[in-house]
Amino acid sequence: MKISNELKVGVIAVVSIVVLVLGFNFLKGKTFFNNSTTLFGIYGNVQKLAPSNPVIINGLQVGTVYKISTDKDMRRILVNMNITKDINIPKNSIAIIKPDLLGTPSIDIKLGDEVNNLKNNDTVYTEASAGIFNDVLKKVDPVLFEVSKAVTAIDSLLNKVNSVIDPRAKNNIDGTLENLNKITAALLTSSASLNQILNSQTGALAKTLNNANLVTSNLAANNDKITSVLTNLDKTTSNLSQLDLKKTLNKLDATVNDLKTMTGKLDRSDGTAGLLLNDPALYKNLASTANKLNLLIDDIRVNPKRYVSISVFGKKQKNSPLTYPEVDTVNSPYIIRKAP
Repeated sequence: MKISNELKVGVIAVVSIVVLVLGFNFLKGKTFFNNSTTLFGIYGNVQKLAPSNPVIINGLQVGTVYKISTDKDMRRILVNMNITKDINIPKNSIAIIKPDLLGTPSIDIKLGDEVNNLKNNDTVYTEASAGIFNDVLKKVDPVLFEVSKAVTAIDSLLNKVNSVIDPRAKNNIDGTLENLNKITAALLTSSASLNQILNSQTGALAKTLNNANLVTSNLAANNDKITSVLTNLDKTTSNLSQLDLKKTLNKLDATVNDLKTMTGKLDRSDGTAGLLLNDPALYKNLASTANKLNLLIDDIRVNPKRYVSISVFGKKQKNSPLTYPEVDTVNSPYIIRKAP
């Protein structure tokens, strides 16, 4: 089937018209393919707001201005906003027109805190903007305040400088500077003296470090011996820890108690040893008996015939008995006494 030129021209014209309408509405912020919410705002001054200007929430563009209309007396201007983002806007939110330095105003919606949200074709609260210059002044005011403080501080500083320029104060400053120069010279002298001391002590310090190195070297050379000594010490302590120290201490305690008992008996004159230590009469009797026994033994040794008489003729011993011990030429443990 052959298509006529007239049909082709008609189809192209229809498509062009549709594209033109869609493009015009797209530039105005109206879309036919996405779900959007329409909100209205009533202003007394729109500050050169135009269709397709952005609608912003927290710095993010969420829609555009679709249409602006007014009544005959120009007291109420109705702004139609097309919100393209699927967001919740509380009912107590406020739409404020914010101009910028480039001359392109926008609508800034300050979100409220109400639970219920705006619906399609609802009217949002509006608020008149103070204008871009007032916004700039609000930002500049803190800077101006700081500048004012700085100017005040500079003025105070200048007053102090003027007071310093006074001749009397100038003399004081000159004296202070002179003293400062003297202090600087003294510091330089002290620094030179300190350098001399450090230079003189450099040799001693080097010698000390050398001795420390020698000690360290000796320790490193005798490391095996030190390890052996520590090992032996560890073995000794281990052996001591394995001893039954409690049992040994108990035996020592029993021995000490026995010794105390024995010394107590000696002090109380119990037994022969106690009597010998504490009874002088017994000691003297024993000494006298021992002396007499010594005399008897000496007399038997010197005059045996007095005690054992073996004589054919019956001759009697004429020597008298000994009255003191004779000197023993073999064993002499006795006390030698002179004859009375």
